[in-house]
Amino acid sequence: MSSILNVKDLNCFYKKENSGSGGRKRVQILHDISFSMEEGEILGLVGESGSGKSTLAKAILNMVPDKSGTILCGDTHPQMVFQDPYGSLNPAKTIGWILEEPLKNRSRMPKEERREKAAEMLSRVGLDEKFLDRRPGELSGGQRQRICIAAALMLRPKLLIADEPVSALDVTIQAQVLKLLFSLKQEFGLSILFISHDLRVVYQLCERVMIMQDGRIVEAGESEKIYFEPQHPYTKRLLQAAGILENEKSWIEKS
Repeated sequence: MSSILNVKDLNCFYKKENSGSGGRKRVQILHDISFSMEEGEILGLVGESGSGKSTLAKAILNMVPDKSGTILCGDTHPQMVFQDPYGSLNPAKTIGWILEEPLKNRSRMPKEERREKAAEMLSRVGLDEKFLDRRPGELSGGQRQRICIAAALMLRPKLLIADEPVSALDVTIQAQVLKLLFSLKQEFGLSILFISHDLRVVYQLCERVMIMQDGRIVEAGESEKIYFEPQHPYTKRLLQAAGILENEKSWIEKS
């Protein structure tokens, strides 16, 4: 199996207002990040708010201008599914317009064919063709997140970055969206970088896990190893805070 993503010695910086001098100072957010993802893999990225998870996602998407190191994605153009499905969708546009827009930007596909492709993708995410003429405000949170996933897949990327994609949904809808992501992974041969602060959700979905603290990967490995034989003190604190005890799997049935 070959790699779909290789990140080596990645450092990212932001400019921050300096309250003392009134100017702006350069602050390092990510420190020497290195990892790889295999084709068809679901890799979890876990850490508390402010640990640098979203910055890493943006760097992979080339949305962080001030960075060093290398990010290699082969011949694929990664796509993103964001945390807030409503904020990710243009409320003034129909679902059909939103799904067709990537095709307009990348091809000269006729309008009829674009609509057909959009309807087909709606079906893939479990929604009816009638949604094409609706607007985001007419949809539930779970339906909007399905639309976001559909939009991200319109250009058939090989790598999907899902940044807290279920945290804004209730538990029942979370389970449905997670099941959908897994089935799409199998159908399209997707690789998914799944970013979350919820260790229980990550355990359900991910084969490997990386733990991030203060812009650094402090531990990484197979999910079973990380969850039941954690080595780093920060990993142990996260697991304990989530009610997950080392070498004890009774919580799995409750998650």
